[in-house]
Order: sequence, then structure tokens, then C-alpha cells
Amino acid sequence: MAEEDYGSFVDWNQMGDLAKSSGPTKVDCQDLKEFKQMARQGYWAKNHKLRAQVYQQLIKAIPCRTVTPDAEVYRDIMGNAATKKPSSHIPLPEFVDESPLPRYCLKAEAVASAHQIINCVAGQFPDISHCPSLPAVTSLLLHFSVDEAQCFELVSRMLACNEPGKRLVDQTFLAYESSCMTFGDLANKYCTAAHKMIVATAQDVLEVYSDWQRWVLGDLPFSHMVRVLDIYLVEGYKVLFRVAIALLKFYRKHKAEAQGGPGNQQQDSSKVKEDIQAFVKGIASTVTPEKLLEKAFSIRMFSRKEITLLQLTNEKSLQQKGITVKQKRRNVQLALNPDTFSSEIVSAKEMRDIWSWIPERFALCQPQLLFTTSTHGCSLTRFYSHCEGYEPTLLLIRTTDGDVCGAFLSTDWEERKRGGNKLSFFGTGECFVFRLKPEMERFEWVVIRHPELASSNKTQEDTASPEEQNSDNNGLQQPEKPAGGLSPFLSARHFNLNSKNTSMFMAGNFDSIIVGGGDGNALYIDSELNHGRAGRCATFDNPPLCAESFQVALLEVWGFQDAMAS
Repeated sequence: MAEEDYGSFVDWNQMGDLAKSSGPTKVDCQDLKEFKQMARQGYWAKNHKLRAQVYQQLIKAIPCRTVTPDAEVYRDIMGNAATKKPSSHIPLPEFVDESPLPRYCLKAEAVASAHQIINCVAGQFPDISHCPSLPAVTSLLLHFSVDEAQCFELVSRMLACNEPGKRLVDQTFLAYESSCMTFGDLANKYCTAAHKMIVATAQDVLEVYSDWQRWVLGDLPFSHMVRVLDIYLVEGYKVLFRVAIALLKFYRKHKAEAQGGPGNQQQDSSKVKEDIQAFVKGIASTVTPEKLLEKAFSIRMFSRKEITLLQLTNEKSLQQKGITVKQKRRNVQLALNPDTFSSEIVSAKEMRDIWSWIPERFALCQPQLLFTTSTHGCSLTRFYSHCEGYEPTLLLIRTTDGDVCGAFLSTDWEERKRGGNKLSFFGTGECFVFRLKPEMERFEWVVIRHPELASSNKTQEDTASPEEQNSDNNGLQQPEKPAGGLSPFLSARHFNLNSKNTSMFMAGNFDSIIVGGGDGNALYIDSELNHGRAGRCATFDNPPLCAESFQVALLEVWGFQDAMAS
């Protein structure tokens, strides 16, 4: 019986029809193409014991490193611990990135076994630095293992695969992050309607797509996931992309039917992620496993070669940027002394709030007052003389109506001189604008939230004037595609725009300073630092930060002083 051979960790009461073994009891096949056909057809899908035997055969055939830990290694390491009852209170390794262990119809005590196996894997594979899918893979393989040691060996072989061009499990942040970029590109190409819906509804498309692997390895019901696993073990990593694209297609259909139309109302990205997760977890009510696979494999011209090229391109670009490990933003509180901090525009608490928005590498710096109209007067010349040589800077404005707004500006104002007397835009995608009163809100570069804009608009010249912007009605420009076909998702996240393209972040000359461009300016201040205009601009996609025409009551510029150097 299947229960006796390979089902000791399974809660058979939760297995439904999968608890009933039927169909073939033997697979006599060595040819990979035949195996592929049988896997897609579900040849062993109705027999738990046969499926377990096939999995053992497939995984043991994986070419691995010379030294790959096996079941005996597990038994030697665990020793007497193997006879003791494992505990699920053992925390999972940090490299799983807080990914929960899917239950997948396992007994409660089997969850503790999975924790123990994963921690043993962590000790044997010190080179693993980021592997969010490991809990799901371990939980699945425990279903089809006689004991913990055998499951450990199966997992180890998948991790130790060294077949050229074959990819099974991401084990570094570089590999995982590039897969998220690649999924975004594939969704844009092969699932355009659903991709457009995500773009329209989520504030941060990248954040939504960062969950793509979890949709498959974690959120799918066991009955669906095990059919995916049948094919995944034969065909490899590309199957995960296909299934995730299919899930995105079904999700769009579900939303359209539920709302009676597109209903593209933008909301917080975490809400969109939760909505997709809930849909995938409940997919069994509307989509059968076979229907899901049919949709996944009906996508035409979807090749392993294309995926590999995209993946390698994105990995290379990430490496060039030095982004190879996950950087978790620390919850850094700006240590301000309210007795010594002095601003006539914001309180110490408000300055701490602004500090929580700035790039992490500046978070430990102290604010340094560079310029204030109350001391230095209302002169643009003096503004420049006090601010040049400092990068980045924080611009704060209080209007005569009592509104407070401003901008984080990434680049030294001296950069404006490169354009001569002509107003020239400069800066990077780290710039943002904000308002504090009457309500607090930040507006980042629009391409961060909608990366497809990085390749969908016309190109403008670097020295485009405000008049030319406002008359052309074309907003943010298109960055030239760098050699190697850089993913637009990567460009958006890491600001890797070609310097020849317009950067409508900040501009200045002898008679004005401007923040934000394209169909208007977020902020315009005249040469006397007295009168200003606020409006919507394409760069930040912001509403007016204050009254569209305003008088400046007070203007301050703050620099970032290295606390360690002082």
C-alpha cells in the first residue's frame, strides 16, 4: 500500500481523491522524451506509490557535484536526534527569507520533520544565501519519501545539480532577483492584458511580481502543485514560469468576471499581492490541475533559450550594479536632539518622517542646514553658492498659506552648469517630491511604480526646455536600450538609464529652479525665491503639492552630514 511505503508523513484524510491509488503501477521508461510525454499526460498521477518511485528515479538521475550529501550523511549528522521527536519550533534558516512551510496535507509532526531537514541542508550547503522556495520543495518531497533521510537526499540532489544549462532551485539572491525581472519581461510579452491590469492596479509592479515563485511553490493547492511537480522534475525551471504566467491569466479572468469589467482602481501593492495569493490558494474551485497545465503549455514560442538569455542578461546587469545580496532596509531612526535641531519649517518629528523615505545609505547622516531665506535672503545666486558641492540635498518650502512641501534631490546643483545658460535637466531616479501639510505624502519617480513607461514613450533631448516639454505633451522619455537587452524592470529598480536620455528630475539656471518635468513641473521657484508654481508632472505623476500659484514664506535646504566624520 502507498501509505505503508511512502505515506508515513501524509495526512490521508486531507488527500481526497489522491488517497485512492489507481491506474498504472509501473513505469518502464528510460527515454527522456517519453518521460516528458508521460509527465504531461499524468501517467503516474493517480498512484501515490508509483509517483514516489518515479520521483526517486528522476532525482537520482540528476547529474550532481562529486560530493553530494546523501541519506547516510543525514543519519550520521542527526545521530540520536533522528530517533527523537523533531520540533517545529526550530526556526528556518535566514536564507528562506521568511517563506512559510506549506502544509501540503502533511501530518502536524511532519512539519517538524521538514524544519529539521531544511536546517540540516543549511549546514551541508553553506553556499546557499537566498532560497525562498526550499520550504515548499522539502514539504513536497517529504510526501514521497520513506523517511527524513531519504527526503534530505532528494532535496540535496536538486540543490547540487551541476548539469550545464539546467536550473532547478534558485540558491542566491542574484538568481532569485533576476528571475523576478525575467518574469516581468515574460508577463509583458506573453500575458499582456493581465500585465496591463497589474500595472493599472498596483502601485509597485515589481513588488507584485517578486511573489511569482511563491504562487507556484507555496500557494497552489497540493492537487495542482503535485501535477506541476510531475513535469517540473522532467523539464526543469521553465515549467515554473509557464505555470505562473497561466495563473496570471486566470487571475485576470477572475477579476474581470468579478467586477463585470476591467475595474482598474489603483491600490497598495501589498493588497494586490494578497488578492493574487487568495485567488491561487482557492483556484481549485474554478480551475482543475489539467486545465491549469493546458493553459500553461498553450503559450506559443516560449522557449528555454529565451528564458536563459533574459536570466543571464539580468544577472549580468545586477552584478555590474553590485546588487548580489538582499539588502534589508534597517529601521533607522534619525537621532535628532530636539534642543539643538532648528528648522523654521518642520519639527524634529517631521524631519524624522522625511528621513524614513531617503535612500538607506544616507539614513545615518545628520541633517545640516545649508541655506535658509530667513538668514541668507531671497537670492537664487546665494542659494546656489551655499548649496553647490553638496549631494544629495533636501529642499523644504513653506508657503504663505501654511502648506509645507519639498523634494529630495540626488545631485549637486553645480551639475546645472553643464547646460550653459540653457535650462537643462539632471539628477537620478532616487529623487522624489513630497508634501507634509495639509497631509503627508511622497511621490517617487513614476517608472519605479510603472516600469513599462521606461520603454513606451518618445525620446527627448537632454536640454529640453520647460516650454518644449509643456508643448510636446509627451512626458517621460524612453531610455535607450543598453547592449545586452537590459530588462526595463531592472532599469526602473536600479535607475540604470542611459546618460544621453532626458532626466526630468531637477533643473536650474540664473532665473529659476525646477523639480520634475514632462507635461508640467512639480515645483517651479523664481529667481527671487519668492513666487512659485506647483503642478502635476509626468516624472513623479504627482498632484499639485500645494496651491498651483503660491508665495514662498520660507525656503530651506538641508545637506547630509556624515555622523561618523563629524
